[in-house]
Amino acid sequence: MNSKISSIETAFAKMMGISYPIIAAPMFLVSNENLVVAASEAGGIGTFPALNYRPIEQYRDALKNIKQRTKKPIGVNIIVNKSNTRQNEDLRYALDAGVELFITSLGNPQAVISEAHKNGAKVLCDVTNLEFAKKVQDLGADGVIAVGAGAGGHAGPISPLVLIPWLKQELQIPVIAAGGISHGSQILACLGLGAEGVSLGTRFIASKEAEVDVSYKEAVVRATPEDIVMTTRVSGTPAAVINTDYVKKLGTDLPWVLRLLKQNPLTKKYVVPLIHLMGMRALEAAANKPTWKTVWSAGQSVGLIKEILSTDEIYRRLLAEYQEALERLRTESVSS
Repeated sequence: MNSKISSIETAFAKMMGISYPIIAAPMFLVSNENLVVAASEAGGIGTFPALNYRPIEQYRDALKNIKQRTKKPIGVNIIVNKSNTRQNEDLRYALDAGVELFITSLGNPQAVISEAHKNGAKVLCDVTNLEFAKKVQDLGADGVIAVGAGAGGHAGPISPLVLIPWLKQELQIPVIAAGGISHGSQILACLGLGAEGVSLGTRFIASKEAEVDVSYKEAVVRATPEDIVMTTRVSGTPAAVINTDYVKKLGTDLPWVLRLLKQNPLTKKYVVPLIHLMGMRALEAAANKPTWKTVWSAGQSVGLIKEILSTDEIYRRLLAEYQEALERLRTESVSS
């Protein structure tokens, strides 16, 4: 798994001062101190959702611990919709700790962009289409994470083969590819499509650092792309999960009553946070211990994950695969 590559130079890597433009994506319940530190020390950038640490005092302590363990850049994901009543505090503590990168999702990132830039930090915004990508660009975002079909969690509907070059030609800020990536050859392909970096989530579920139950990690290793289904039962928004027996029993659509309440302008603002809360509790229970009520978030890249490795080993393997794919392309180009 040794790699000959000392760096992959892109606009995003240069912007963040990292060797490899490979983000260990912020995953609910999965991303922890050890994973973040290991990813950044490996030359990429480790990130985690602020809401992984509750109460907020644990979040503040986690930021302090991470920054003591690595001098490399790290990132924090902040949910910026109204259901996250902690977002202002999450931002303030991260800025006080010197966090270099913020990833926003599910809402308006204006406040995060404004405050982060005062500290010299950068902001990437999750997007699934051009309309929202242009909005965050106008707000001053430093880049977008293009979440395409095949991603775990809240996947977008558009193929990365289309989404990446589409956003690339329409935007003036870097595009980071996300969705279905767990092999070095895919990183090369994404850069070829115009991405300035990649964000990998599912690959790091099957890491030694992830503190989820081993049954979750083993499920990722065993699963195929055909085992991934989209469900609105978890958060009210389509999310990719492994099709366990419990998911099959539960179904993938919200009950009709919740669908009606979610669509009604008068009840939507109360029902949406409730659905999110119920979904978070279901994911938390399944991630921490085996249960028949198993809901495991994962993307289609499970099909390329064959074993549980340390985060450092994952980075080294990705880079070796990237190198092999690059050399194969060069060889085939010369021979043709």
